[in-house]
Amino acid sequence: MVFSSPVFLFFYLPVSLALYFAVPLKWRNLVLLAVSLLFYGWGEGIYVLIMLLSTAIDYTHGLLVEKYRNEDKKARWFVAQSVIFNLLILGFFKYYNFIAANLSLIPGLALPDLNVHLPIGVSFYTFQTMSYTIDVYRKDAPVQRNVVAFGTFVTMFPQLIAGPIVKYKQVALELNARRTTAEGFARGALRFTVGLAKKVLLANAVGALWETQLAAQSAGTLTAAGGWLGLAAFSLQIYFDFSGYSDMAIGLGYIFGFNFPENFDHPYLAKSVTEFWRRWHMSLTGWFREYVYIPLGGNRGGEWKTLRNILIVWTLTGIWHGASWNFLLWGEYFAAWLILEKYVLGGALSRAPEAVQRIYTLMIAAVGWGLFAIEDLGRCAAYLKTCFGGGTLWSAGDGYLLRSYGLTLVILALASTTLGLRLWARLPERIRQIAAPLLMLAGLTVCTAYLVDNSYNPFLYFRF
Repeated sequence: MVFSSPVFLFFYLPVSLALYFAVPLKWRNLVLLAVSLLFYGWGEGIYVLIMLLSTAIDYTHGLLVEKYRNEDKKARWFVAQSVIFNLLILGFFKYYNFIAANLSLIPGLALPDLNVHLPIGVSFYTFQTMSYTIDVYRKDAPVQRNVVAFGTFVTMFPQLIAGPIVKYKQVALELNARRTTAEGFARGALRFTVGLAKKVLLANAVGALWETQLAAQSAGTLTAAGGWLGLAAFSLQIYFDFSGYSDMAIGLGYIFGFNFPENFDHPYLAKSVTEFWRRWHMSLTGWFREYVYIPLGGNRGGEWKTLRNILIVWTLTGIWHGASWNFLLWGEYFAAWLILEKYVLGGALSRAPEAVQRIYTLMIAAVGWGLFAIEDLGRCAAYLKTCFGGGTLWSAGDGYLLRSYGLTLVILALASTTLGLRLWARLPERIRQIAAPLLMLAGLTVCTAYLVDNSYNPFLYFRF
């Protein structure tokens, strides 16, 4: 069950909201916990047990950390136990098949073929729960003694399966005392609708172009122009897909009384790769910075340690996204560009015209998305080789696709900037108050019609 499915939009979500607002404030965590477990268990029932076990481990270890706060060695050990347990869950479900497949290539090292099924969102909620004991140990957040409230934090369905990654300290106070107001409900409903439209009307609209170019590459008819057209399409698709999901999650958070962190800040306006990663999936980059990069020493230990720390973080970022060699390569690719910008290109890039900076960043990001999207390394190399002139440069078919998708690409490119927000802000307040509910109703209507009529509705980040 996904946020853009008719079952979710017209049955599950209304029923969940009705139950949530029908009970007194003190019971709302229990209702949210129940509907979240049902949401996650829809088609994945066995993994609810894993989530409950994870909740129990982290809840009890938080209490143990607090109990032995004055005995630092014991407190650290309980933090370590909690982190190791979560990493074991993530490691087994996400990487067992990958490790087994690679070890099977070495005689005598074969592992049993368990065909482990990946629970949706496991990468997100394991990182989320790991933050709890760490935050409690650092005194960044109070220990949670109410097991229902803690279970709500772990299982909260609005952002459970694709983020944004919520650190415990960001919602610790709201778990125990939050207000659900009419203003928050309206704000959340509008944000949810914007996200739904980004996903259904924008991401899905350009996704077919990327699929077409992949098919052309398989058939041997891909050209350099077509390859870049495909990379542009996927770059826009993944942005509107993932940022649309984040908007929906943040909107639902407002409705339930939570303030989830922002996850995107118009990343395709970035003027460097470094800036791009300050704007893209901000909750993940922030998590790695706070819980990995800074504890390793950040940039405080000299150039070699800084290089080491960047490589470690981006190796982990790559394999966090998927158990495949292309994701590891994707992480190293961006690590290399970040290091180059930090030590080699930074000065020259900052002096270059703004248009050059933006084009440079967009091209680096687009090639990175090629590495990200095509898991078969041989096929990925062939696709990128074609993009850089390793074949025919142009064909009549490219012209046809450009005419067919040109307007869509322009609309999506403009929508990825701040233009819409700036135009909206220039409208008089009274006009915005009238237009917002009308646009929300129109958006829901059009999205519903699209979902009923179209079967192409992937969520790209659900597999991570």
